[in-house]
Amino acid sequence: MEIHDDVVAAIGNTPLVRLRRLHPPGNLVAKLEYLNPGGSSKDRIALAMIERAERLGLLRPGGTIVEPTSGNTGVGLAMVAALKGYRLVAVMADKQSKEKQDLLRAYGAEVVVCPTDVAPEDPRSYYSVADRLTREIPGAYRPDQYSNPANPQAQYETTGPEIWRQTDGEIGIFVAGIGTGGTITGVGRYLKERNPEVMVVGVDPEGSIYTAESDEDVHTYLTEGVGEDFWPETFDPEIVDRYEQVTDAEAFAMTRRLVREEGLLVGGSGGMAIEGALRVAREFPDELVVVVVPDSGRNYLGKIFDDDWMREQGLLDEEA
Repeated sequence: MEIHDDVVAAIGNTPLVRLRRLHPPGNLVAKLEYLNPGGSSKDRIALAMIERAERLGLLRPGGTIVEPTSGNTGVGLAMVAALKGYRLVAVMADKQSKEKQDLLRAYGAEVVVCPTDVAPEDPRSYYSVADRLTREIPGAYRPDQYSNPANPQAQYETTGPEIWRQTDGEIGIFVAGIGTGGTITGVGRYLKERNPEVMVVGVDPEGSIYTAESDEDVHTYLTEGVGEDFWPETFDPEIVDRYEQVTDAEAFAMTRRLVREEGLLVGGSGGMAIEGALRVAREFPDELVVVVVPDSGRNYLGKIFDDDWMREQGLLDEEA
């Protein structure tokens, strides 16, 4: 019988889907990570980070987990915490969607919201607040997805082998948005070990530090869950062969296009990644291009899929 013992056993083995309507040649393929039980690729690292903490004695039974999150890691942690009996305090920036906050609360997490437009070292930032709460709450543990080696390692051990197996080793180009850098680092490293000729492409929102030419080019942006204003320890830039920078307008236009043309309700980071991947697929028509779609559009119904919100941001193409 194919019956999982619990929900975390269902994490992984997400499908690959050709995006033929978007790109008729058929060499562009999406890995639908939003079909994980918690709704995103972050389920993989949430389980890995908690299991590592348990092995090392950093997290005791009934303990508290504190994590700064754009939402998806928090949901993954909340799902695992509910199963294992831990308390979760998720610290989020105020640009994250209300749907994400509500989802975390539905899992039983406590949500602390902080301002977006402050530097990481500012005591009001969600990084700093998470640090403070970890110090103040007795027995609290912060997984810290930005420095935890279990983050890229989980992707190396699971997502990378899945893609290699699913493509029969024929993948030529791997594309992923960069947030903590765990996915592109772990998967990219695995694929390059199997075939050094695999090209790894990082897609980054305009305003993020990864593709900024100077400090003045680093600014806030609306696409959630990708880009940063600092360099995380979990990101190895040596793995990346090239970058594609995508604006909020381009990312959200692609996000809305995907649901109309491919029936895929994806989040803004997925739209961003596919916008970058489409450029690469057109440039390299003979290569199989695999792009990671991190989460679902259900988290963004009040934003990207809301015409009024898009219009307020000056991002709605009235002719589309």
